[in-house]
Amino acid sequence: MKHLQRLWEADLASRSLDMQLVSVAPGRAELRMRVRPDMANGHGIAHGGVLFTLADSAFAFACNSHGPVTLAHSASIRYLAPVPVGADLLAVAVERTREGRRGVYDVEVRHEDTVVAVFEGRSTRLRTDEAPG
Repeated sequence: MKHLQRLWEADLASRSLDMQLVSVAPGRAELRMRVRPDMANGHGIAHGGVLFTLADSAFAFACNSHGPVTLAHSASIRYLAPVPVGADLLAVAVERTREGRRGVYDVEVRHEDTVVAVFEGRSTRLRTDEAPG
């Protein structure tokens, strides 16, 4: 899966947050991240945008696991529990459906045995004549 290695190397946003790509398989991806002090909100817990970014990155690798360039066209998240600074998070993205150029992916973000956020991402595969950016 050389295309995923290239995607990871070019993903400066995920790498700057010290995310680790744990695994990728067709329609599935797992990323890990530790919540750093600079990722805390004013309440001293993980900022929701950081959790969203982790889930979105897992979604990106899952939906691009099939090969063609695929981008998010929409996403939503529900925060279920506060996450302390220092927490090790695991985001697991799983393909729910993929038909034609569209896909739907579910992502669970966990801290230990607790699901702290659930994310739904909807993707669109680009046509071969389109390019991102």
